[in-house]
Amino acid sequence: MNFKDFTLLFTVCFVWGLNIVITRWVVFDAAVPPLFFAAIRFLGVALLLIPFLRPIPKDLKTLFLISFFIGAGHFALLFVGLANAEASAASIVSQLGVPFATLMSMAFLGETVGWRRGLGIMLAFAGVLLIAVDPESFTVSFGLLYIAAAAFIASIGGVLMKRMTPITALQMQAWIGLFSFAPLFVISAFLEQGQWASFMAGSWAVWAATVFAVIGVAIFGHGAFYHLIKKYDVSLLSPLTLMTPIWGVILSIVLLNEPITAKLVLGAVVSLGGVFVIAVRPNRAMPEAGMGKKLGSGGS
Repeated sequence: MNFKDFTLLFTVCFVWGLNIVITRWVVFDAAVPPLFFAAIRFLGVALLLIPFLRPIPKDLKTLFLISFFIGAGHFALLFVGLANAEASAASIVSQLGVPFATLMSMAFLGETVGWRRGLGIMLAFAGVLLIAVDPESFTVSFGLLYIAAAAFIASIGGVLMKRMTPITALQMQAWIGLFSFAPLFVISAFLEQGQWASFMAGSWAVWAATVFAVIGVAIFGHGAFYHLIKKYDVSLLSPLTLMTPIWGVILSIVLLNEPITAKLVLGAVVSLGGVFVIAVRPNRAMPEAGMGKKLGSGGS
């Protein structure tokens, strides 16, 4: 990989890591309801990418299902999770998309996994358990369960994408945005309160975070990464995308003053080590498995 493309990938991973931190700030510190913020995000994506809705894909039914698993369902769980869990831990737990995608390719696409990837899957989950479980009370972090569930349903969307006629990255983003914002607004109306008041009270900072989520993450991040996917083998890109959770942890500590604990560090080393083992081993049925949900959702 040449220096220019590595710099682009480095920037994309930084943007994705920063997005976790910014979203945590919006839905926790600024107290914007998470489902409502997810809906606003997808509405912005849909509006900006209207030109990419055409030509209309042939298999809209499958695309609608993909939009639920990678769009509305995934982001609803992710944002609710970030409202209830620290961004540093969420950055690590969200990487469960990699082992989940590998397991899904085994279950539905006939992928076979050797002992190395099997060990990597076990390490990935073991590290997350170390982070999520409180050994003193034997309780599990409520928010991190949502993050793990978000990674799981995104992996289902990845399997569905393999069964659909390929479309361009921005066209996929446009349709996911179109199919996702309305259901999220409806669910938010039933489950949340004071949505618009909270959003408007956040003033320019929340609005800037929204612009960043739409343009910086969904459009730039996804588009740039898809550009790199077309130039380089997935086996090269997969391990390098582990810069994303590392940036997430660093920025959480720097920008949100989150504490760094021995349990977080040990869990991150174990889990990301497992993810790395999976990422460097080729997946024949679903090569994107080594990158979890990144191709579908823009890594956010």
